[in-house]
Amino acid sequence: MVRTALCDLLGCRHPVVQTAMGYVAGPELVIATTKAGGFGFLAGATIAPERIEAAIAQVREATGDAPFGLNFHMFQPNAQQLLDLAVKHRLRAVSYGRGPDKQVIGRLRDAGIVCMPTVGALKHAQKAIEMGANAITIQGGEGGGHTGSVPTTVLLPQVVDAVKVPVVAAGGFYDGRGLVAALAYGAQGIAMGTRFLMTRDSGVPAATLERYLQVRDADRIRVSTLVDGMPQRMIDNEYLAALETSSAFKRLRIAIASALQWKAQTGMSTRHAMALLWQSLREGPAAVAQTVMAANAPVLLQKSMVEGRPAEGVMSAGQVAALIGELKSCAEVIDGIVAEARSRIEQFNGIPA
Repeated sequence: MVRTALCDLLGCRHPVVQTAMGYVAGPELVIATTKAGGFGFLAGATIAPERIEAAIAQVREATGDAPFGLNFHMFQPNAQQLLDLAVKHRLRAVSYGRGPDKQVIGRLRDAGIVCMPTVGALKHAQKAIEMGANAITIQGGEGGGHTGSVPTTVLLPQVVDAVKVPVVAAGGFYDGRGLVAALAYGAQGIAMGTRFLMTRDSGVPAATLERYLQVRDADRIRVSTLVDGMPQRMIDNEYLAALETSSAFKRLRIAIASALQWKAQTGMSTRHAMALLWQSLREGPAAVAQTVMAANAPVLLQKSMVEGRPAEGVMSAGQVAALIGELKSCAEVIDGIVAEARSRIEQFNGIPA
């Protein structure tokens, strides 16, 4: 085993975290990750409100008392539901991006729940800890989905040197060499999204997984702001190419259609939608555009990750997708990472100082 303080904090056997990828990190993937000794997060942000408690129960039933976590965003219409369920079911950890306030974090911590936000900048890590987070996942620019511009090799030592809580490294990790490198930087473990997405346990449709496997050049996995106004790393495809050649008016029309569809799916009330719009109006025109566009990502992710139409949706991916040539089970992935990490560490220990 390669055991760190993160294992004690989260209650897992190996310092390997499966991130809460939208429409990917459902009960089946979390169960497979947990049984393999890693720590999995349910994607509470994209599981239907009426199904989320059943998803928690499904993982609990399949894994016994093994710990797992839940991801949420405070701007979700059902954010309070997720918070209540995390406390009710005594989940081990929660992850989040746009953070809750000190009162909410205090409630979670009082319930014994580890608060582990994901950040992409040093100042955001420091702010999250000030708000009460007791662990931090840093995601370097190599990661998939919404990401910052600072590479992991710069961001990770920056944060490790500046904070006193366990740090988990994300962005560019997929094997045992990466785990050893992260530990050498001072992290307590690694978090992976793309590596777990590209497994036989992810539940992603075969047509979409095949498109991931076809990518052999990291240059085809690039960052764009056209989907929802925020930097997002994705695999080049037909939809992204069409979006880049569309007029601003057409992109706005697509965004409004997505927003209406997302509102219907989530059960968001008109009052809640208007409150979000009013808040963005107070922040300025750019915030309004981003608020309207924000629904694009989940709607387009569904086309790829649920409906199996990768040419018509978004395929979020870290640059490591270009290095993954086969689909393994979660158990094979985690066992392979741990075995390779142990081998590398033993090699180092055998080298004379």
